[in-house]
This record gives sequence, structure tokens and C-alpha cells, in this order.
Amino acid sequence: MKLTLVHDHALPSGVLGFAPARDAGHAFVACADGSVHRVGLGDGKTEPFEGRHDSFASGCVLLPDGRTVISGGYDGMLLWHDVASRRCLRRVRAHRFWNWQLALSPDGRRVATTTGQYLAAGWKYEPAAESEPSAKVFDTGSGELVAAFGHAPPVMSCAFSPDGRHLAAANLLGEVRVWRWASGPEPVSRWTSPDFTSWGTTKSHHYSGGIFGLAFSPDGGSLLGCGMGPMGDPMAGNGKMTWQRWNWAKGERIDQIKDGQHGSGLMESVAWHPDGKHFVMAGRQAQGTWNAAVFAAADGALVHSIDTKKRITHARFSADGGWLLVAGAKGQGPRKDGVWPACGRVQAYRVAS
Repeated sequence: MKLTLVHDHALPSGVLGFAPARDAGHAFVACADGSVHRVGLGDGKTEPFEGRHDSFASGCVLLPDGRTVISGGYDGMLLWHDVASRRCLRRVRAHRFWNWQLALSPDGRRVATTTGQYLAAGWKYEPAAESEPSAKVFDTGSGELVAAFGHAPPVMSCAFSPDGRHLAAANLLGEVRVWRWASGPEPVSRWTSPDFTSWGTTKSHHYSGGIFGLAFSPDGGSLLGCGMGPMGDPMAGNGKMTWQRWNWAKGERIDQIKDGQHGSGLMESVAWHPDGKHFVMAGRQAQGTWNAAVFAAADGALVHSIDTKKRITHARFSADGGWLLVAGAKGQGPRKDGVWPACGRVQAYRVAS
């Protein structure tokens, strides 16, 4: 599998949420300035929505009918946007703290959201207990809360299983929990991977790292997670770029990134190719030769990589598998004539076997 850059578009603000349309002709982005936009993936044309978040817009999902976008933000709100008019139709208070990530159920009827503030609770600075459920599920039609799950905060990632019956969520400490929620909230499995977190004493005492991306395999048999591994100095952000794959029903590891195939940095996104034979991991690089790479599911081998020289917050294959779409940000330079330079990025790569 080989990736070739075809489109590279600049946006006014860094992209934190990304929802491509099924035909890969356009996408919706949630940005660091609180705004939500429609972006043409071919021409780069952006159309801002009226509704904005009072802080970072951290995520967005597109409902299957293509008519509604739901965004989440650090203001703890979920906003429903009408695609045709670009007006905000509904505002729902989801959390008292930040929304870290959104996930849409396969049928589009439910949206999951995660939260949690890291407050030290003990001598080793382990996180204090949550002040509200760290994972919640809302009805996308009515905006009503339909399920809430306890976890150890902060919970940075979540994903629905392909059949929509299970929700997985993971946190700062590398703790993964899976619930069967469709027939009534019920815990199914939980495990902890220490390969996704660090506790250090350099500069300050705290945990760092975590699992920032989760994705069930297309057949629903395994769960993939990505993030940053242990480091000597948690303030440096230079832990191992890492992924692991688990049998989620048993909480057992199946595979993980191979030695010599990674650099250092925080990996923020994982996604499966529709063929189920490959997956992509992407993020930001501290040291190394790539910040996005495609791996073979059969043996976990790295088959192709790219270095965008930017932070990638989301990497997604198109529905037909012909495109890899990535979104994120680059470092923002100084203002010129009172205007900040564009720092958001959306790129489209052609996928060839």
C-alpha cells in the first residue's frame, strides 16, 4: 500500500475534529478557535457554520444522512448543526469539564462523548475520582442522554463496535473498558496497558501519555488503540509512538508495534482500511522519520509511512478505501498586519496497492 499526496489545504485554525463525507468530496472540521466548517477536499473551499463553541471545538461527527453535524467542545457542550443552512439547531450541556472525543454509532442514532479532569489524588499523583460520568451516550435525534458510564478520568478516546452494541473508552493511565450498552449498561471487560503512560519526577510529578485513539476492527473481533509510551521526562512529550491491538472480549493483547518501526511522539488517531487488512496510525512526531504510517493487520508490519511535518489529529480512510484523509495543524507563526497566519491543515492522499 502506497500513499501519494494529492490535495493540501490550509485552514484558519488548527483542526481538532474531523468528519469526512462518505464520498470523500468534502469534510467537516471542528477547530481550535471554536468554529465548525465545511471544507471541499478538492478545492479547499471553506464554509463556516454559525454555531461556535466558547472554547476549543474538540470533535465533530456527521450523521449518515449527511444533513446534520454534531460538534463537541472544551466548553462541555454538544452542538447540532444543519448542513444546508449552517445554522445551530440545538445546544446540549454534555459535561461540566472538557469534551475530549466524540464517536458516532454505526447507525447514526447515538453519539458518545468522553470527559474527565486530571486532579491528583495521592502521593503518586494518581487521578482523583471522577466528578461526573466520564463516558456518556446521547440520542442524536432528540439530544437526550441515554447512557452514562464511570471510568477513571481523564478519558480521552472512545469507539463503538461495528454492530453498535458495545462502547469502548480509554484513559490517561492506559485503562480500557468495554460496555454492552444497547440492552442496558453492562460492563463486559476491562484491562490496563502500562505501555501507554508514564509517571515522572523530572520538572514535576504527574502522569503523562494515555490512549488517544481507539478503533474496532471491521469484523468487530479486535480493538486497536494508539498513544504515547513511557518516557524519562513526561514534560518532553517524547515517549514511544505506539499502538496495541487486543481481543477486547478477553482483554488480551494480540499484537503491538514492532521494535525499530517507531520514533517518539504522541499518536492521536487510528483507523482501519475497509478491507480489514490494514490500519493507519498518525499523530505528532518528536523524533523519527514519520508521523503517519500504514500497518498490516496480519503481522503488524509497517508497510508505508509519511512525514507531514505537522501535527495530525485525525486520519481516516474513505469508504471505498481509495483515499487517506488527514487533518491537523502546524505551528502558528507571529501575526502579520494584525492577522494570524493559517495553521489548520487538511490533506488527501491517494491510496494505491
